[in-house]
Amino acid sequence: MSDDEIRLRIIGTIHSEHFALDETPIQPAFARGCSGRAVLRPEFAAGLRDIEGFSHLILLYHLHRACSMMLTVKPFLEDAEHGVFATRHPRRPNPIGLSVVRLVRREGATLFLADVDILDGTPLLDIKPYVGRFDCIRDTRNGWQDQVDEPTAQQRGRRLGKQTPP
Repeated sequence: MSDDEIRLRIIGTIHSEHFALDETPIQPAFARGCSGRAVLRPEFAAGLRDIEGFSHLILLYHLHRACSMMLTVKPFLEDAEHGVFATRHPRRPNPIGLSVVRLVRREGATLFLADVDILDGTPLLDIKPYVGRFDCIRDTRNGWQDQVDEPTAQQRGRRLGKQTPP
């Protein structure tokens, strides 16, 4: 392994009702009512101790079906190009996804989730608890996102129209 590479372990698999790239909601905010599960590999199950006390989790995962990287992309909510780092587009130098999902319950090494915007079979890299004290920032600027009206965001975000897969 070279100095500019790192290795990550897959700790489990995310299962969901989303099987097609172009029909998967683009963020958890547009995935209300979409359920899923995170199934950890047995050797990582002990790491779930005390997770039931959290209502939401941050999942980090490998965007295993993303195409090759691009440094400028057209995000799903807009038709103008932006730098990939000013978007959450999957065609990134390191295809890592991040979603804040709701924890419904835990059964052994399986987490039952709600508001899941992740493709079925996605490799799970890490889980972190969402902590309002640390993670909720009230006064934010949202860049070009503030220019996207809510009806457009809802239609494109839920992927109700045919779109080009990432």
